[in-house]
Amino acid sequence: MEERSGIITMKGNPLTLLGKELKVGEAAPDFEVLNTNLEPVKLSNFKGKVCVISSVPSLDTPVCDMETRRFNAEAGKLGDNVVILTISMDLPFAQKRWCGAAGVDKVVTLSDHREAAFGKAYGVLIKELRLHARTLFVVDQKGIIRYSETVKEIADEPDYDAVIAAVKQLI
Repeated sequence: MEERSGIITMKGNPLTLLGKELKVGEAAPDFEVLNTNLEPVKLSNFKGKVCVISSVPSLDTPVCDMETRRFNAEAGKLGDNVVILTISMDLPFAQKRWCGAAGVDKVVTLSDHREAAFGKAYGVLIKELRLHARTLFVVDQKGIIRYSETVKEIADEPDYDAVIAAVKQLI
């Protein structure tokens, strides 16, 4: 598996990402992860919708918490043709508990803990931590990546405005 260094850091320390970098204009790879009811979910389940894929290290950390709450608020404004997926290595039980406690009900939380299929396919799996990098992808209705952001410092928030602008161009 391809290893890429120097793309992200944690507290200034470089980390290694596993998998190839995906670029805007490429087809979004399909993957299988679990929802909070332990049911398998694939990206292809959302074909025909604009998908925001928010990859985070763990919902139980302050920045991931803020990011997911922010996207939950935005999801309500974007309409039924947009779905926001937040994918982490957290166990489905932890995701369900966190969503209930945080009142998050519009973002679909998905767990990649079993096989890291999403992390490897999207090149966002951190080798040293077996967590995901903070990344965002906007995938159009036909499954093409139209926006991508990898946040350099894992503790920083993404560019919310750029993500929402990319979604609005597609709806």
